[in-house]
Amino acid sequence: VQLQASGGGLVQSGDSLRLSCVASGRTFTGSAVGWFRQGTEKAREFVAAIDWSSGTLYTDSVKGRFTISRDTVKNEVYLQMNSLKPEDTSVYYCAIRHGTAVSEHYRYPYWGQGTQVTVSS
Repeated sequence: VQLQASGGGLVQSGDSLRLSCVASGRTFTGSAVGWFRQGTEKAREFVAAIDWSSGTLYTDSVKGRFTISRDTVKNEVYLQMNSLKPEDTSVYYCAIRHGTAVSEHYRYPYWGQGTQVTVSS
C-alpha cells in the first residue's frame, strides 16, 4: 500500500487549504483513513479520520474548521481546512488501516509522506 499526500503550502491566518491523500495498491473498501500532524519537536497528533461507512472523527481543536471526506471512485481522501491558524502549522500525514476510524496513530500500519502546512499570522 502506498499513500501520497499533497496540497500543503504557505498561507495566511484565516485562509483555507485542501489536502489530498491518494492510495495505490489498496482501495478504501473496508478501510479507514486518518490525518495526523506533527510540528517541529512535537508529538504526532491526530487530526481527523473517516471510515468506509463515512463515519468521521475529529480532534476538538479542528471541529467546525476542518472537514474530512472521501471519493471512492478516485480512491482519494481530502482534508478541507478552513480558518487556518498559526498553531495548525505542521507536517500533515495520511495513514490507512482496515476497520473503523480511530485516533491512535499506532493503529494505522500504512503511512504516506508528509505535506507541509505553514500558516503565518
